[in-house]
Amino acid sequence: MKSLTIAGTRRTDMTKSGIKKLRSDGQIPCVIYGGKEPVHFAAPAMSFKKLVYTPEVHTVQVQVEGQEYSTIMRDIQFHPVTDSILHIDFIEFTNDTPVTIDIPVHVHGNAEGVKQGGRLLTKLRKVKIKALPSHLPDSIDLHVDNMVIGDSIRIGDLKQDGVTFLDSPSNIIVGVRTTRAVVEEVPAAAAAGAAAPGAAAPGAAAPAAGAAPAAAAGAKAAPAAAKAPAAKK
Repeated sequence: MKSLTIAGTRRTDMTKSGIKKLRSDGQIPCVIYGGKEPVHFAAPAMSFKKLVYTPEVHTVQVQVEGQEYSTIMRDIQFHPVTDSILHIDFIEFTNDTPVTIDIPVHVHGNAEGVKQGGRLLTKLRKVKIKALPSHLPDSIDLHVDNMVIGDSIRIGDLKQDGVTFLDSPSNIIVGVRTTRAVVEEVPAAAAAGAAAPGAAAPGAAAPAAGAAPAAAAGAKAAPAAAKAPAAKK
């Protein structure tokens, strides 16, 4: 796994005013847990750019006044309005102690099911693993070229030497699903063969040539003969 180095200075003022002054000076207050005692330090905000604003995961070598600590970032707090970093927690580890960490998932290839009209859905973008520092991968790489509609890759399908996957084995990481267009293709084709509205039903007799409409039958009855006026006497 890739590693970054961050140089900081030890913090002694733990008051709210001291922390506020650190932030106003462009410093980020941090703590390292996991050792004999917590190590409180601060480092310039720019030092964390490649650690925080990236989808990748790194181990961090923290240097504080001549001492170096092997750590991973455990928690980070952001300001609710400005989104600036407020505080970061680190966990110290040793080379002979397993580390629990979230690793990003990288999907490679073009699934066959997508070419057939399906849709590739990524359910998990990170997976939780446990491994010795020397076995920590940079990412979990999935190749999806042979996946057809209905296929999926689950946590239980992952195998990597020295790595234990901690999420539920049934959790889906990525899958190919049917889209609405594919589902409606058959009904649409069936509808195309249906009879058009108003078409004559099969076997119905056609009206005789020249026949008058039924509504007009008897409509033109001859008028009764006019009564002759009475003769004058």
